[in-house]
Amino acid sequence: MDHTMWEYRPECGTALEQSLVGFTVHAADGVIGQVDRQDTRPGIQHVIVDTGMWVFGKSVLIPAGAVVRIDSQARTMTIGNTRQEIKAAPRFTVDRETTDLAYLSDVGHYYLSLNSTSVL
Repeated sequence: MDHTMWEYRPECGTALEQSLVGFTVHAADGVIGQVDRQDTRPGIQHVIVDTGMWVFGKSVLIPAGAVVRIDSQARTMTIGNTRQEIKAAPRFTVDRETTDLAYLSDVGHYYLSLNSTSVL
């Protein structure tokens, strides 16, 4: 598993002790939802975003490395991918453990493949 996808970029503007719960999450082309929960454990840092009705009431898991900007004042987070790219990511289900290494590896590889072919 590529750990760089599972760590916040230094330039994105967050500290690990900062709670991101409730932040509005923006994709490159529009809002996708709000941070429902986060995991700051080394090597698997990510957020779970409640997408509301946008993805039929589902949540998505977004690795910390996909985050390009966090604005603590505005309580927003920006992901460097489009809504369609995020929607097409490996499906997250609430009953799936967020420590499932095979699932996290699939998600990490998916976002790495997107980010290696596009400019954030």
